[in-house]
Amino acid sequence: MSQINQMELQNLRHLIGAHETAYQKMQVYAQQSNDPEVKSFFEKSAQGAMNTKQKLLSFLG
Repeated sequence: MSQINQMELQNLRHLIGAHETAYQKMQVYAQQSNDPEVKSFFEKSAQGAMNTKQKLLSFLG
């Protein structure tokens, strides 16, 4: 893989942070939900955010 420049690195860090924040929020929303469908929606959203974060992290390694 080719090297990434400083701007790309900064953008990756921003995106990774945003997906981590989304993951944390979706986890909290799922925990607070009483409706099983809503809870499932937030759990799936949290997992999607975590998966995307992991994919983005792979560009750094």
